[in-house]
Formats: sequence, structure tokens, C-alpha cells
Amino acid sequence: MTRVFCIGELLIDFVAENQGNDLSKAINFTKKAGGAPANVACAISKLGGKSSFIGCVGKDPFGSFLLDVLKNENVDISKSQRANTFTTLAFVSLAEDGERDFVFSRGADRELKYDSSIKKDFDRNMIHLGAATAMLGGGLEEAYGHYFFDALTKDAFISFDPNFRTDLWKDNEAVFIKKCMPYVEKSHLCKFSLEEAFLLSGKDTVKEACEVLHKAGAKIITITLGKEGTFVSTDNMQHTVPSIKVSPVDTTGAGDAFIGCLLYQISQLSNFNMVFNDDELLMKMVEKANKAGAITTTNYGAIIALPTLAQLED
Repeated sequence: MTRVFCIGELLIDFVAENQGNDLSKAINFTKKAGGAPANVACAISKLGGKSSFIGCVGKDPFGSFLLDVLKNENVDISKSQRANTFTTLAFVSLAEDGERDFVFSRGADRELKYDSSIKKDFDRNMIHLGAATAMLGGGLEEAYGHYFFDALTKDAFISFDPNFRTDLWKDNEAVFIKKCMPYVEKSHLCKFSLEEAFLLSGKDTVKEACEVLHKAGAKIITITLGKEGTFVSTDNMQHTVPSIKVSPVDTTGAGDAFIGCLLYQISQLSNFNMVFNDDELLMKMVEKANKAGAITTTNYGAIIALPTLAQLED
């Protein structure tokens, strides 16, 4: 079975209790495991796939908690690292519709060191690059770029999600765009939110955004549209795949559940090229991935809310 290596941040989400999306008024918080690439790794594993997480946490109780969560979800953490810096934290407040307000306190995620011995493991496998904090400098950004190059040289299937966070890139959006574009150019699959697609393309319609991003090099583009579903674009086809109706309570991790489910399905194929050559197959995969994302919004927290294969097929 193909393994998916998820690279990026693993952090603590402190989620405000009984609070709208104004963090300044929040008082009590609940500790949750988070970090987009880690969520994707857990999404794949919970569906029965093989995933590994490559990232760094602190040598503190929070770091131990996070690695235990991944281990309990059957994610391979043997490539993870620990640093003397404190574990990265994110403070999150939720509005009634499940939308979020973020504030980050960066720590150990930036301390990841490149490990050249991992390169051989990428051979004919898959890597998923979640970029929420990976473009902010430090060891993580350097390692991230090395692993990306390694994946290219090892004929791996590459997935990229920019995971744009306004709090991290205030007044520096142009730098974010410049750093993301090499990944867009070389990735087989790109997952964007509508905001990210417009930001990276400089366009304000979905079809125009996809035209720019395809021209840059992106092969398969998925743009998540919340309750409306997902817009899928390839060289041959553009189509909105609807989602299922749910009553969301927390949208945290919904996009990660979506891309995790999509990568899980691709990992089950005997040949990656099947997803490029069969639009009907891709549409069915996206339909199932939409369902995974929707189910995740019906519970609080990201990892705990990710569906199993049995829940997905129920």
C-alpha cells in the first residue's frame, strides 16, 4: 500500500469555549491536537491508509501529548523530531456558523531539521505539503524545500495545500504568493480554499483562477467551497461536485479531512496516472472527500472529528 508523508506543523489548538469568533472576549479554552499536515495524516490513517508525519514539537508535555495523539491514530511518527523550544500553539475561537478566528504562538514547528535519509522513502510514494507555517523561515522552511525537491527526484505524487492564515501574513501576502508558486508549479494535486485560489492567481472568479494556476503548472486543482461542495479543474474538465447537507458546529479540519480522504483514495490506486486520465473516477473521489469534510464539521476539534471508513460509507 502506498504511504503518504505529511510534512509541516503539529501544534496545540486552544479552542475557546462558549464563545463567538472574537478571541478578545474568550475566557476558557479546551486543548486539542492540531496542525493541518498532522490532521491530514490522521485523516488518511483513520480511513485505513498508511501515513507518516514529518514535523517538530517541543520537549514538553504538549509535545508528548501531540505525538501520543498521532501514535494512537496509527500515524507513523518515527520521522518526527523534538526540540528544546516550546511546542507551537494556536488560539481559536468559533462563531455560531463554525467559522474561526486564529492567533498563533510559534515555537518548535520552525525547528524541523532536514533528514536526508528520508529521501529514499519517498520513492513512488506520496507527499503532502501543508504550508500554514512552512514559509515563515527557519529550519522548517529549509527542510520543506529539501523534501519537496527529494519528492520530485523520486517520482513521488505531490500534493500541496497553501493553508493561508491571515494572522501569519498580515501585509506580507506578496511574499506568501511568491513562496507558494514553485509548489503550485510542480504539484500533481493542489487544494485551495476560495480565498487562496483568488490570492495566488490574482483573479476573482473560480474559472479564471484555475486558468492561471493551471498555466503555472498545477495539474489537478480542487477549490473547496464550504457547503456548496468543491470545484474541480483539470486540463480537460471543470465541474462543481456538491457536498452533503449537515449542521456544522466547527469547521476546523474540514479541508484537511477533504484532502486526506482524497489522498487516501489515490493511494489505493495501482497507478497514480489513473487519476489524471479518468475524470469520472476523480469526480467520485471528490464526492467521497466532500462527505469526509462535511462529517468533520459536525463535531468539535479536528482529529477527533475525522471520520472512519465505516462512518464515511454509512
